Amino acid sequence: MAWFKREKPSIITDQKRDTPEGLWWKCDNCGATIHKKQLEDYLYTCPECNNHFRISPQKYFEILFDMEKFEEFDANLRSADPLNFVDTKRYIDRIESTIRKTGMMDACRNAVGNIGSRQTVVSAMDFGFIGGSMGSVVGEKVARAIDKSLALHAPLIVISQSGGARMMEAALSLMQMAKTSAKLTRLHDKGIPYISLLTDPTTGGVTASFAMLGDFNLAEPNALIGFAGPRVIKETIRRELPDGFQRSEFLREHGFVDMIVDRKELKKNIERLFSLIL
Repeated sequence: MAWFKREKPSIITDQKRDTPEGLWWKCDNCGATIHKKQLEDYLYTCPECNNHFRISPQKYFEILFDMEKFEEFDANLRSADPLNFVDTKRYIDRIESTIRKTGMMDACRNAVGNIGSRQTVVSAMDFGFIGGSMGSVVGEKVARAIDKSLALHAPLIVISQSGGARMMEAALSLMQMAKTSAKLTRLHDKGIPYISLLTDPTTGGVTASFAMLGDFNLAEPNALIGFAGPRVIKETIRRELPDGFQRSEFLREHGFVDMIVDRKELKKNIERLFSLIL
């Protein structure tokens, strides 16, 4: 593959169920066994069925920013435990162990750099950090990314990958939906473009707030996108759901998603959008 530079190995988020460690990876969709170099060459998509593996914010930054150059900001924000929450373990202990495991402080990272020579702010989520759940830190980091976009008058891209609101923070988590949505109205008032990229999965409170409020809502192929899960909806309405329900292609057909973008074409398509609107 000569159309882009081979990337350095990095951590893929915790979706490696039944996947051999080391040089070989197993596709959860078609079962193909893929060599690590080939997976890197295809930007962590399956060369057999085009299944898109979940990847970390670091990888998205490397894919999107020119020459893989970017500056991260607000990297050290981390969640507190205002409710002293305990389920199978203490919330504070869960945070500590996840930080050690992932090397991230929470489920979102912010960076600024150039995409197609245009300064751009990118906020990206990571399912590997407590299911990409949105707590007070994720909401604050998305809000600060919006503030940075306003300060620089630069377009904003938010890459969503989340199981929804973080129940361990209760109402503090739910407040982030209103907070981030209100902040986005300021971008709209200033005429600054906001591109939302929905990846697998984008669900719950993230879908019900900033993820679906883009000037352009893009999605990776076959991503699960919705508020409640299909099982909950089926049990509630007591009806069979259509084939492909809550997948990217279904949402595009019904007007909730503007464009489905293969990861290998993501940077090129965003640059094309910028050329049309900026």
